[in-house]
Amino acid sequence: MNEHTNCLRCGRKLTSKTSIAKGYGRGCAAKVRQAEQAAADYSPAQIESARELIEDGAIVQIRPRVCRSVSSDGSELYLTAVTGQCNCPAGLKGRRCYHALAVSLLLAA
Repeated sequence: MNEHTNCLRCGRKLTSKTSIAKGYGRGCAAKVRQAEQAAADYSPAQIESARELIEDGAIVQIRPRVCRSVSSDGSELYLTAVTGQCNCPAGLKGRRCYHALAVSLLLAA
């Protein structure tokens, strides 16, 4: 296992032996774990769509707990909160959308 002297998420210097072995500080490790658990509730297609959204730069944090994302066809912009609320068609119907997952992953990264 590789040891890291700086956190892989935030870049801060790691001092604890456990943190060095994991590559994350305690707070960042919790955020990464939380994002991984959130991803478990989504379908593989939604996970892939969320990753593509992030990789394409089609989701941008506009406030500490809110992101703006582009629809899959590029014609609409949606607001998505860290709480999972999204104003996309699926979100407005109370369903889980890949925009909410992308926000979780983006803010954990």
